[in-house]
Amino acid sequence: MAESFKRIDVSIGRGKLGGNLFLPQRPSGLVIFAHGSGSSRYSPRNVFVAESLVARGLAALLFDLLHPEESEQRRNVFDIPLLACRLQEAIGWAPRQNETKDLRIGLFGASTGAAAALVAAAQDSASVAAVVSRGGRPDLAAASLAHVRAPTLLIVGGADPQVLELNRWAQRQLRCKTRLDVVPNASHLFEEPGALEQVAQIAGDWFVEHLPDIGESRR
Repeated sequence: MAESFKRIDVSIGRGKLGGNLFLPQRPSGLVIFAHGSGSSRYSPRNVFVAESLVARGLAALLFDLLHPEESEQRRNVFDIPLLACRLQEAIGWAPRQNETKDLRIGLFGASTGAAAALVAAAQDSASVAAVVSRGGRPDLAAASLAHVRAPTLLIVGGADPQVLELNRWAQRQLRCKTRLDVVPNASHLFEEPGALEQVAQIAGDWFVEHLPDIGESRR
């Protein structure tokens, strides 16, 4: 793989949360990932999507939203305000790093992480250029949906009817540019053959459309 990979520590809150930064040679934007409950920056599904984005010229940051001792308390993984606060810290961290200081930011959230991404996008609309939700729970960000300004893509599996209905409801609450894409026959985790590849393609198209062209940020 021609792209470089760098492991970094992200300074958030009272300590440092470990993160993995994927960098192509000339990134056109930065996508920050927010994983779902019970997952981490090593989520194989998010890593797969991140590598797909890197292949298309986008940098990707995966980091742990909770400290190890925090993740042991189940209530924390559903604490959307806490997770959104950690995302905002990462959004603020990126412009201070040489590798990412000129890049516009997109957010990619999965499951409960999608709710955190939407809350963060609503609270920091000047810094977030696009949002993608994969099998997300945007209903958990209900109070923030009308305040999201970034173009938002909702991706849901066709075999995940409950979450699909929640996303249809959330789309009606959004006031930004939005689209709901359904991956046929895919379940909540998109484990079916080819399903995650479709997610990566759709998400990549969205970010390429709404983040700067390759090289624009580095001129």
